[in-house]
Amino acid sequence: EDADVGRFLRLFTELPMEEIARLEALEGQEVNDAKKALADAATALCHGSEAASQAAETARRTFEQGEAAEGLPEIEVARSELEAGIPAFALFRRAGLAESGGAARRLIRGGGARLNDEPVGKEERLVGLADMEGLDALKLSAGRKRHVLVRPG
Repeated sequence: EDADVGRFLRLFTELPMEEIARLEALEGQEVNDAKKALADAATALCHGSEAASQAAETARRTFEQGEAAEGLPEIEVARSELEAGIPAFALFRRAGLAESGGAARRLIRGGGARLNDEPVGKEERLVGLADMEGLDALKLSAGRKRHVLVRPG
């Protein structure tokens, strides 16, 4: 919840209280600045400052520039499988973006599944090499924050 960001900033960061108060006062889209500060601090606390810097850059490139940024999780799928086409629900399951085929189907039906930043549409849609036109990988997204690159092997 947006309302919890200030509390978590006080608990998990060493930001000055004036800066936390400024971030707490942000509203609308600007509250994302506070969330970024919290994410950076939490990542640095758990994984170190270098990992936090890498994660921040990956997030910036992925969410602000729409790039399939390096640093996203990747899976490799045999080129022959992509030539034949893989049902979208099966690929989302295989990529770890859904716990089961049924969960992948629900994700797609609910509109939360994207292929190269476009809604998947139908669960049985075949995903293949044609979807990679001009790209070196397919970008699968489940919601706004979970992404996996699929590379042909």
